[in-house]
Amino acid sequence: MATNTEQQNQRKEIRAFLEKIVIDAGVGRLGQTPNFEDKTLVQVERDLADIAGQKPQLRRAKKSIAGFKLREGQIVGLRTTLRRDKMVDFFERLITIVLPRVRDFNGLNQSAIDQGGTLNVGIREHQVFPEITPEQSPVSFSIGVSIVPKKKNHDAAVAAFAKFGVPMKKGAAPKKRK
Repeated sequence: MATNTEQQNQRKEIRAFLEKIVIDAGVGRLGQTPNFEDKTLVQVERDLADIAGQKPQLRRAKKSIAGFKLREGQIVGLRTTLRRDKMVDFFERLITIVLPRVRDFNGLNQSAIDQGGTLNVGIREHQVFPEITPEQSPVSFSIGVSIVPKKKNHDAAVAAFAKFGVPMKKGAAPKKRK
C-alpha cells in the first residue's frame, strides 16, 4: 500500500503530465424517442454529471442530414472537459475502478494512443461507473473518454501511461503512419 506522500507525489505527476480529459456521450438513436428532451436527455445529463463531477454541455447538430434524420440545432450529444483536481480524480477512478469492471476487459490496445499521445477509450455501458445505480438509471448509453497529455509525443505517452498503471495489452506496438 502506498503511503500518503507517495500518493500525493503520484497525483502531482499525473497533473503535470495531463492537460485535460474530455468525456462525451452521443445520444444517437435515443434522440428519436418520444419525450426525449423531457425524460431521456435529463437522465443522460444527470448520469454524465454524476460521472464527471460537473454539468456537461449540450452539443447540437451544425447541419441537417436527411439520411440520418438529423435537423440543424437538434441535440446530438453531451460533453464535459475536466482539468486540475477533477481530472486527476477521474483518471484514478477510471484506472482502478471502472476499467476492471468492464466486461471481457483484457487491457487497452496500444493503438488507442494516437500519434499526439492522446489515449481514447470507449466504454459501451456507462453503468460500470460506481456512481451509477442501474435501478435509478433506466437509460443505457456509451461514453467516450479522451485523455490528452501536455506533451504531444506518442512514445513518451505510452511510457507515462504504463507508469501510471493504465492496463495495456501485451504485444507489439502498432505500425506508425506516415
